[in-house]
Amino acid sequence: MYLLAEAATAAGNQFPLAFTLVYVVGFIAAVSIGSIAWYNSKRPAGWESKERPDFVPKVDKE
Repeated sequence: MYLLAEAATAAGNQFPLAFTLVYVVGFIAAVSIGSIAWYNSKRPAGWESKERPDFVPKVDKE
């Protein structure tokens, strides 16, 4: 824990910004990839007849 605090003070204000940026970009990527996977999976009950949004690419299952 001491090393983490020391690294934060040595890097100045850039350490918390970079740390937060990694989490924000990772969250956006996870939501995007998860949405594409969900839309390309079998439709849940009640969604069988719904159309796929235009921005979601079609992935062929092999």
